[in-house]
Amino acid sequence: MHPATAPGGLPLLGHLPAMLARPLAFLDTLPAHGDLVRVRVGPRDLYLVGAPELIRRVLTDRADFDRTGPLYAKIRTFLGNGLASCPHADHQRLRRIVQPAFRHALLPRYAEAMTAETAALTARWQAGRTVDVTREAFTLTTAVAVRTLFSAGLTAEAAERLRHALDVLLRGLYLRVVLPAADLLPTPARREYRRALRAWHAGVAAIIADYRARGVDHGDVLSLLLAARDEDGCPLAERELADQVATLVLAGAETTSSALAWSLRLVAEHPEVERKLHAELDAGPAGEPARWQHLAQLPYTAQVVSEALRLYPPAWAVSRTTTRPLVLGGARLPAGALVVCCLYLLQRRPELFPDPTRFDPDRFAPGAVHRDAYLPFGLGATRCPGDRFGTVEATLALATVAGRWRLRPAAEGPVRPRPRLVLSPGPQPMTPTDRISGPAG
Repeated sequence: MHPATAPGGLPLLGHLPAMLARPLAFLDTLPAHGDLVRVRVGPRDLYLVGAPELIRRVLTDRADFDRTGPLYAKIRTFLGNGLASCPHADHQRLRRIVQPAFRHALLPRYAEAMTAETAALTARWQAGRTVDVTREAFTLTTAVAVRTLFSAGLTAEAAERLRHALDVLLRGLYLRVVLPAADLLPTPARREYRRALRAWHAGVAAIIADYRARGVDHGDVLSLLLAARDEDGCPLAERELADQVATLVLAGAETTSSALAWSLRLVAEHPEVERKLHAELDAGPAGEPARWQHLAQLPYTAQVVSEALRLYPPAWAVSRTTTRPLVLGGARLPAGALVVCCLYLLQRRPELFPDPTRFDPDRFAPGAVHRDAYLPFGLGATRCPGDRFGTVEATLALATVAGRWRLRPAAEGPVRPRPRLVLSPGPQPMTPTDRISGPAG
């Protein structure tokens, strides 16, 4: 049996225009055609799955599905053979090395950086002066990622160069994933992307060399990676170090900024949620920056973040390549087929989340269980090891921002998601009002 093909494909281009211009609107049409749908992107076929049982098989069956093929080759030009992009054969060894950087005992120290950076960023805001919340969230989480990774030896200028390069690479990488020919066209965008790639690799290499020369344990993630040894007692090679750093900065910056930006927008659009959130914050941190010790007082704030992650999961599409001919969902797939687990569709299935497009943080009230239906950080052995890091950061940042500021969209109309490797909103200008000294709203 052959899988259903999504309608509306164009000659030669297939569904590429829709995937570039309006990916979410296009994805929303696919469940009507089945749980496994063939999508044509130029000359290539993708097989999108959105059913929980199929996604569980693809993400946990490491023999039949691997992180190989042209797509991951393109991603590795930026991330290298990092934990988020390496084949399964390398994953267990690398995860064993990286995992200690995210153990629970280190989170309070990381939380200090999260609080300090959020307070510093929002202190620069002025009541009535519009800010681009998406850009501000990305600036914040990049600063936190850099500070927790490289707590010493990184100047403000070097950090800004890394942040700018990361922004360019993330915008360009999604285009190269769906349109490989983008690297063949002599455009200004290609030149900018290549400059950013060179700047990224040079910046990371310089940081690693500086740490090695100092020979000091700074108590940060890079120090842990430099000290790590595999089962044979060998340290990470220089290239491996750079690959892990690239992966951790991406995970720490882009995914968390997306969760925060969506949370702030959704709160502003739902007055009842905003009232409940403000009541919790006024009874807890009470206008002060939210800290690690406040987390127990912020259950509703955490629910807001969880619901934003349900509606707009950063890792909205997770792909694997079949290692042999097989049957998935009753359909025959050849070896080398690219299977895309669409977590965006999974977390909007009405039988799993009634009224799925409604923003309702109470879905995640204490005791709620959404096994196999809520997977914003993936599943199985390749689940993101920094999931707790990211949710703590988004929760503290949301609490700190909403405790001080009330935000309102400065322009009418919905936010259009920006096609990137991570599901981030596009520019969203919002106007802050000071909740502490400003008029009550």
